[in-house]
Amino acid sequence: MTTANAPQDRRVPTLVMACVGVFVAYLPVSTVSASLPAIQRALDTSTSQLSWVSVAFVLPMAALILTAGVFGDVHGRKKVFQAGLAFCGLGALIALCAQSIEVVWAGQAFAGLGSAALLPTSLALISHAVPDPRERGKFIGLWATSLMASLALGPVIAGVILDHFAWRWIYLLSVPASLLALAVAAKLLTDSRAPGTRRLDWPGQVTAAPAITALVYGIIEGGAGSFTDAKVMLALSTAVVASVAFVLVERRSSSPMLDLTLFRSPSFTATTLIAMISFLGLIGSFFALSLYFGMVQQLSTLESAWRLLMVSVVPLVLGAPMGRLVHRVSSRVLIPGGLLVVVVALLSLTTIGANTSFGSLAWRLALLGLGMAFVITPMTATAVSSVPFHQAGMAAAANSAFRQVGAALGPAVLGALLSSRAVDALPGHLTAAGLGGATVRRVTEAADAGGLSAVGGLRMGADTPRVLGALSQAFVDGLQLCLVVAAALALLAATVGSVLLRRPQQSVPPDAGPAASVQGPRTPGRPTADIQTAARPQAAAAPQ
Repeated sequence: MTTANAPQDRRVPTLVMACVGVFVAYLPVSTVSASLPAIQRALDTSTSQLSWVSVAFVLPMAALILTAGVFGDVHGRKKVFQAGLAFCGLGALIALCAQSIEVVWAGQAFAGLGSAALLPTSLALISHAVPDPRERGKFIGLWATSLMASLALGPVIAGVILDHFAWRWIYLLSVPASLLALAVAAKLLTDSRAPGTRRLDWPGQVTAAPAITALVYGIIEGGAGSFTDAKVMLALSTAVVASVAFVLVERRSSSPMLDLTLFRSPSFTATTLIAMISFLGLIGSFFALSLYFGMVQQLSTLESAWRLLMVSVVPLVLGAPMGRLVHRVSSRVLIPGGLLVVVVALLSLTTIGANTSFGSLAWRLALLGLGMAFVITPMTATAVSSVPFHQAGMAAAANSAFRQVGAALGPAVLGALLSSRAVDALPGHLTAAGLGGATVRRVTEAADAGGLSAVGGLRMGADTPRVLGALSQAFVDGLQLCLVVAAALALLAATVGSVLLRRPQQSVPPDAGPAASVQGPRTPGRPTADIQTAARPQAAAAPQ
């Protein structure tokens, strides 16, 4: 099946299903992120165990997203899209029945497998139906809007559910949503495959999955304990060896799942690095903020959701217009500019305290959302359009994979920083609250042994209010450190964008005709291909 323009009447159902797919894919992220305090209280978990709830979802997504794109190329994107919906529903069903944190991890992992299939295939369906990059940008804007809609509505849905039912019922919506989407996709979607000799890259997958898994595991366990621990050092060593093996395997593969020549494009390299660095900071800060709302401000899940909604509602509103703006304003302006707004927003949040009002928080969170709006859609559109048309899907999948690696590391890295800083600051706040030495030692020992959640569960009689007050102040100290680190990461990402982002020439479909040559006319601000592989014979492979 070629990459020629799909009939106009197929574009609308394709777009609808792609948007539904990404909405379903991100429900486990958005509903769970706002429910972490409720899960922690119900299952009596540590902060490290809690961080694995998010990581268990993101890790398989990051490890398998490139392979899922190749599966779609070889066996049909519609089939992989439907398989993704089925895995999302299965994962939600498992978590719905969970009685322990380990079963929640299992459910999240299955949902992550489903999302790994949905993200590249939903973008590949759009790329196949809309090969023209200018028009495709509008569709990607709507796709990004659906992603933000899931992030915005998920916490609110979770909050409403948790006000009336147990925490596990937050997973209920994903089950019928996945099944209904699966049935509708069977009727509305037209299957497509990559032409040519695209093959599954098993050596690449066998080396990529251990590299990502070992890296995330090593950082989580090292942050929770010590980086000199034998199992942590083994995990990080495995990550290094597997990463080197992956590069060697991909360089020699005739059908790599990640063509390393993509990194000859400065714009593609920039968006990949920006995705990983910025999401490490952003998702880590969201994790810390969700704990702040629950542990410090003692808010219900719904009350927390309304606050987190301020972050996602702005990108939700601006998603579609941003899809049109990416072809009028240079990505070198949009992406670094948006990241600088993120830096300002994160630094403004460092002034919050235990009793900061919603009104004082709202403008800071909305400013954070505004910065994200100027990054997400342009970043995806630039990654897709900065390489030859036949590699657009691979570029989108790679961008998503590196973004999810950052998202997996975010809660682990910033969660460890938060816990470490808060535990270190706790004795000082306890002493400042007027508590005696014996009480300070008991609380500090509990924090060292079981983390911050162990302190929250202590019963100290008349001293309990002062202990909890000191705990809140210590937590805020840890939160401030997390926000400063996240701001530094966003600034680093902005610097990368300013240095590497270019205004390359437009990549066009290989069958677009002589009038639309690879050296086609420039459009100001339009992200286009800038590597010399644009007209290779192996261009027969369509986008993932």
